Amino acid sequence: MKKGQFSPKQVAAYHRDGFIIVRKFFDREEVGLLSRAAHDDRVLDQKSFSRDDGTGAKVRLSLWNHPGDGIYGMFARSRKLVDAVEQLLDDEAYHYHSKMIMKDAKVGGAWAWHQDYGYWYQNGVLTPNLCSVSIAVDAATQENGCMQVLKGTHHLGRVDHVLSGDQAGADMERVREAMKRYELVYCVMKPGDALFFHANLLHASARNDSDKPRWSMICCYNARSNDPYKEAHHPRYTPLKKVSDAMIKKVGARRFADDGSNMAWLEAKKDVSARVLKKNLVAS
Repeated sequence: MKKGQFSPKQVAAYHRDGFIIVRKFFDREEVGLLSRAAHDDRVLDQKSFSRDDGTGAKVRLSLWNHPGDGIYGMFARSRKLVDAVEQLLDDEAYHYHSKMIMKDAKVGGAWAWHQDYGYWYQNGVLTPNLCSVSIAVDAATQENGCMQVLKGTHHLGRVDHVLSGDQAGADMERVREAMKRYELVYCVMKPGDALFFHANLLHASARNDSDKPRWSMICCYNARSNDPYKEAHHPRYTPLKKVSDAMIKKVGARRFADDGSNMAWLEAKKDVSARVLKKNLVAS
């Protein structure tokens, strides 16, 4: 593909399968700058929090609502990335939030089977016309808990979600039946590869029991026409200022760690998706 431009076949594959993987979407230098920034970033580490996977193991992540002007923001606002997302959404995209998933060696927990819209539905988002992009910071393998997807399951519509530890997990009766009909794909990726996936795609990841870390940055976008009807802990429509792709290397060369400028970090206690889900389950 040309930068920021999917072919008609790629767009069709996304709508058919619920995801596409683009190899070397970011080049070696770009992802190298991201990796060094993230692994050396004290603020990112301080802002991280954990989510129990239901077995006692924890997944560590940092999450922010607005992309800012540092290297994380240059990735999330890069023209090639945002233009590509807008092709898939068929609409103007705005930054819903980004997060760094930190699956450290030997201790990184699992993510239960879920749909992102299973979380975001609680935020007043009327349709699942959202797209997430998982950028491999480290190599993602089956051994270190790469993402798994059930190909085409975005066509199921929103599945009921229940609590699994601190995470919202899809109804496993439905998941088990879906596994009989839909292909399980392990999204093995090298640093710089990008996985674009639909908000209703069922996906999960296993624990990282290997001696290799698996960090990934996930940038999530909502369509302008899908502006939430109420305030929540993720933003309503906010115009996104795209930047030249060259800004990744320019900003990355100037400073490895992001200084957090213009970033709205989300503290664990403000991430209310699971708590709202729990409240609704108790009420029902």
